[in-house]
Amino acid sequence: VQLQASGGGSVQSGGSLRLGCAAFGFTVDGYAIGWFRQAPGKEREGVSCFSRDDGTTLYADSVKGRFTISRDNAKNTVYLQMNSLKPEDTAVYYCAADRHYCTAFVEEYDYWGQGTQVTVSS
Repeated sequence: VQLQASGGGSVQSGGSLRLGCAAFGFTVDGYAIGWFRQAPGKEREGVSCFSRDDGTTLYADSVKGRFTISRDNAKNTVYLQMNSLKPEDTAVYYCAADRHYCTAFVEEYDYWGQGTQVTVSS
């Protein structure tokens, strides 16, 4: 069972990136899939989540209107489209799977991806 995050990189302020979270050994539509990020010296924080049952999407206030989470069942992957990136979005981004529901509590997630670095320069 594994989650694999990809798509990070370096962009200038105002640019875009799309992160992918591919699942192996389970199906993404059977779990809530969340994206988190952690900047140096800061705690890991929730960014967005795609709920398991009804497809509800949740966003942190800091990314609303700029980020979009989506799920592709055929590819068993959850994406995070990030537009209008800001330097404060710089962090390592992680995806995680919870077998029940979206939650902000990192300790409740069952599986974690390895993280992908996003760097936004001004």
